[in-house]
Amino acid sequence: MRVAIVGGGIAGIACAALLAADGHEVDLFEQQETLGGRAGSRAVAGFRFDTGPSWYLMPEVFDHFFALLGTSSDEQLDLQVLDPAYRVFYEGPPGEGPPPPLDVHADTDANLATFESIEPGAGQALEGYLASAREAYDVALRHFLYTNFTQHLALVSPDVTRRLPRLLPQLTRSLEEFVAKQFRDVRLRQVLGYPAVFLGSSPDRAPSLYHLMSALDLTGGVLYPQGGFSQLIDRIVQLARARGARLHTGATVTAVITGETTQRRRRAAVTGVRWRDAEGTEHTHAADAVVGANDLHHLETQLLPEPLRTYPQSYWDRQESGPGAVLVLLGVRGALPQLPHHSLFFTHDWRANFDAVFDGRVPSPASVYVCKPSATDPTVAPAEHENLFVLVPVPADPTLGRGGPDGGGGAAVESIADAAIAQVADWAGVSDLAERIVVRETIGPGDFAGDLSAWRGGMLGPSHTLRQSAMFRSRNQSRQVAGLYYAGASTIPGIGLPMCLISAELVLKHLRGDTSTGPSPVPTSPAMRH
Repeated sequence: MRVAIVGGGIAGIACAALLAADGHEVDLFEQQETLGGRAGSRAVAGFRFDTGPSWYLMPEVFDHFFALLGTSSDEQLDLQVLDPAYRVFYEGPPGEGPPPPLDVHADTDANLATFESIEPGAGQALEGYLASAREAYDVALRHFLYTNFTQHLALVSPDVTRRLPRLLPQLTRSLEEFVAKQFRDVRLRQVLGYPAVFLGSSPDRAPSLYHLMSALDLTGGVLYPQGGFSQLIDRIVQLARARGARLHTGATVTAVITGETTQRRRRAAVTGVRWRDAEGTEHTHAADAVVGANDLHHLETQLLPEPLRTYPQSYWDRQESGPGAVLVLLGVRGALPQLPHHSLFFTHDWRANFDAVFDGRVPSPASVYVCKPSATDPTVAPAEHENLFVLVPVPADPTLGRGGPDGGGGAAVESIADAAIAQVADWAGVSDLAERIVVRETIGPGDFAGDLSAWRGGMLGPSHTLRQSAMFRSRNQSRQVAGLYYAGASTIPGIGLPMCLISAELVLKHLRGDTSTGPSPVPTSPAMRH
């Protein structure tokens, strides 16, 4: 088949690699001049900043994806185990000084001991919590992540039904409630609740089934690919091109073209895409199938005529976006031993923090995330300098504005960045941080909306609430247009690099007519290695 892919983020290029390896004729169209989408990269004055994902979790998913292409994670990437996996700084209760930071280690026993030292009995409670998390994670991998939900096999599998008494209550209560029933100390609750943010949600909004995320970061699962996440993108791009995919940059798709269909359940069928090159010239590209690997809201509301929209604007008006973000890219003179590779800065009243973000208000102070890849990777900063990536969750609201270099972004974005720098300096004990900054660039919700066509300027995609998870999430095949499929964070299975890789495989399963609920068989012959 001739396949046109719209969008060159990780889902799009992974689709290109898998479909080309399966024998299809693949062309991908990306409006930016570089590939990667949210997983972008920016080089400034000897620093190289990843501008998107920075946590390598669910390594089994990456391993499986590379195996489908006849290679391996070990062949493609130089992965380093981070220890500590991350450090948590706490604001502390009002009127009291902050408690000492807490390190989460690569060793599970060390984390059990840490929990026990903070709250007697919490070590044993964590052991049971992680066992439950591992069970939920394993069931999800076998039955709920690699399925298109075209059949109900996942729900009636004996492997699932015998676990339903444990799994169903995890869908009806929040992660916050689930954690609070087992742990009293606020600091421990925050460590276990924070993974909801990776899902574009908050602990009080995400179903407790997502405690499965703790089976990853508390059991030695935080890795880093040397060279940064742009190295991951580069490797998938190379694999896609080696298998014959043609990847076009500076190519903006302006419409999905349709014609008559012979399928009774569809109103039309794709015949190709219309796209505009960097010089403004319009082109038409014929295709038997189109994969929308860009923002689903943009594709549905801008690239299709209204009668052919499976997800029209009225649908999105009922959906909940994940948070937006202000990203602050900092080059800093001198060492910062106070910060490991990953650091989290938690406000004491983080329910108020999350409520502000999801109610459309900028929190003050905010719970902030800081990545210092120069702790692990000497290639991301000049000698005797550090590379900092600071992420401040804010409302998904493009009117907050765009970022810019050297404080030149919008007033709101730069104010949020200033506050975050001051907060990190204060809580981590780096009093002269601001004076040591030699490079500063910001990225705001306006950039996500303008450069990535992101719905509401969100940094992640639709939030993982119960009604926006698993079979309730936007499906990855158009109900109106035959031959139109979707991939990426907007659709099943959801947000994050591993989920986007799985979404690419789900398109492959559609084209193969594969209705299984587990990962695709890994080829035993070199057919997909060409």
